[in-house]
Amino acid sequence: MYGKMQRWVKRLLPLYLFTFLPSTLSAQIGEYRNEFAVGVNGGVAFSSIDFMPEVPQSKLFGKTGGITLRYTGEKYFNSICAIVGEVNYTQMGWQERIWDSEDQPVINDETGLAEEYKRVVDYIQVPVFARLGWGRERRGFQFFFQAGPQLGFYLNEKAVYNFDLDHPSWYYRTSHISGPDIEQDGKIYKFSNMYHMPIENKLDYGIVAGFGLEFSRPKIGHFLIEGRFYYGLGNVYGSSKRDYFAKSDYQTIFVKASYLFDVVKSKNPKIK
Repeated sequence: MYGKMQRWVKRLLPLYLFTFLPSTLSAQIGEYRNEFAVGVNGGVAFSSIDFMPEVPQSKLFGKTGGITLRYTGEKYFNSICAIVGEVNYTQMGWQERIWDSEDQPVINDETGLAEEYKRVVDYIQVPVFARLGWGRERRGFQFFFQAGPQLGFYLNEKAVYNFDLDHPSWYYRTSHISGPDIEQDGKIYKFSNMYHMPIENKLDYGIVAGFGLEFSRPKIGHFLIEGRFYYGLGNVYGSSKRDYFAKSDYQTIFVKASYLFDVVKSKNPKIK
């Protein structure tokens, strides 16, 4: 069911963007606006990578923040139409769930601790949104929906782990991409190749969409809180028949807060 929903989102969102974005920029049928606001945003990112073959994971906690630009051009019926762009620093990646065949944490033979591994990848992300809002623009609350493409430019990466990557204590990890099995003391050990694989594709791209709530006050500005979902369309590793993974794209949930202040405001007494 979840896979079918992802495929529908992947098909319908680009159609929505190509249809809505040009009309937002050019149409002047509704009440004209010429408003420009700038500000800052910050929040958290909960990311994972959809690997095929599967790699068991939990969401990786990362930070995100940057600058926001917003141009509001029109109110069409009850919908406030705007274009939003951001430039953000974001931490993404994945955190493995290293469990045995009985769904228990794997205890390392040398350290006596449950094995942990995560890969943190730093990006500069540039999302561009088509935005629809409903409610007050200058005094009060406004609910909004926004969606659009996002590009991510790789900066660097680091691995965080608590065991020797060449001597893990995994056993019966049949779902993990790995090297040859080694039997020792009645256990089947599986040694991973991916721990030594840096990110191959430095450009990440996909579709991001979300809902939020904005509170505005004259002479103070706009306060926003929102949740977003990012669906990556590009693989971080090669996906040819010679590569380890057939699929390796990001899936990330963002929770963000923003503050914007007006630089240009329309002189329209109808705007409330």
